[in-house]
Order: sequence, then structure tokens, then C-alpha cells
Amino acid sequence: MNGINTDFLSIEQAAGIYLNKEIDKAQNAENREGPDFASILDQKSEARAQDLKFSKHASERLSKRDIKLSPEQVDRLHEGVLRAKDKSINESLVMMDNLAFIVSVKNNTVVTALKQDETDSVFTNIDGAVIV
Repeated sequence: MNGINTDFLSIEQAAGIYLNKEIDKAQNAENREGPDFASILDQKSEARAQDLKFSKHASERLSKRDIKLSPEQVDRLHEGVLRAKDKSINESLVMMDNLAFIVSVKNNTVVTALKQDETDSVFTNIDGAVIV
């Protein structure tokens, strides 16, 4: 015996085995049914980003001032927030149906709400207004 071990693979053989496994992995990923994790995560993140939230303070103001919003009004309010976002507004006054809402646009959160006939109608710390 010459002492040379012939059980080793050549570089070409190792590359062929490795590359075939990579191809098999790619084919298995394509053959899986349903969306992959990344696309599901993106969908959930987009849905969460689009949901309009009401802060605790805003919820208290709605209740205290007896303001009840219909689903259509919530949709219009959300539309106003999206319009403000398109104009790069961070903190917006959104006016709708004799109601005024201060909204943190970047957080999609209504901060406070009041009726138009409220005596104190001074709005501060906003950088834009939307009327819907």
C-alpha cells in the first residue's frame, strides 16, 4: 500500500454535491404551498400600520363629549390621516362633520377629539390640517 487515502472527494465532486443540495433547497422552497414567512410578516405589518388607533386620552374625550363615530366616519378619518401622511404632516388637525381630531400621523393615533362648538378652539403643536 502506498498510504494514500482515496476516500476523499475531488473539488469537482464536492462542488457537485453541494450545488445539487442548494438546488434541491431552492426547489423545495418553491414547492411549498402558501406564502412564505416574510410575505406574511409584511402583510401583517402593513395592516397594523394602516389601522387607526385611539389613545386613552382620545377615547376618554370621545366618551365624555358623547361623540360616537360610525364605521363610515372612522373610514373618512383614516382617509384624512392618509392624506396628511401623503403631505408629510406629522401632527395633524383633521376636521370632519363638525368634529375636530388631533392625530399623530406617524403613529396613526388619534390623540384627542372635540366638537366644533367647543368654546376652546385653539389647536397647538400641529403642522397641518385636513378637512374631510
